[in-house]
Amino acid sequence: MTIKLGVQGIKGSFSELAAKHFAAAQAIESYTIEYLISSQGVLDAISAEQVNYGILAIENSRGGVVLESVKALASHLCHIDDMFQIPISQNLIAAHGVSLEQISAVHSHRQALRQCRDFLGQHLWGKSLVEETDTAESARKLRDGELPKTSAVIANKDCAELYGLQVLEKDIHDLKNNLTLFLAVTPFVPDNE
Repeated sequence: MTIKLGVQGIKGSFSELAAKHFAAAQAIESYTIEYLISSQGVLDAISAEQVNYGILAIENSRGGVVLESVKALASHLCHIDDMFQIPISQNLIAAHGVSLEQISAVHSHRQALRQCRDFLGQHLWGKSLVEETDTAESARKLRDGELPKTSAVIANKDCAELYGLQVLEKDIHDLKNNLTLFLAVTPFVPDNE
């Protein structure tokens, strides 16, 4: 049987990495990943039993609680099957030919921006910081010309290759051990006792 894992974000997201980590830890060999964009989308799919597991970021060691996930969990009944941490490597990514000095704005998920405050303050002080729905979605938007060419994004380094961009700076997160806690949730089954 192929297991369906629902994740926040799109291909290249940290939730995708978390889903792969979860599948390996649980010895799930046959699985597909459903890209459900938001925590709400993941929990809607769990409630409708469209996926077997939902993978949600819940807290980062520097960025704190992921409010989007907490709000979505507050409106859904589900079972928390597992809690696990994975290391998160935030990277500054830009279009080819754009240098750090040319960056006019930085786009990413709120959590990624929070995890890189020190780097942003030191190297990109005064540049616009724009919150997006997903780190990988920011990279896709840059590739597709939906963001100005002089924009940079903060995302997983795999997004550079995946979306035809370049890594300007690696590991720009503030904490050396930048960890995010994820939940693996399943549909709620009422207790018949």
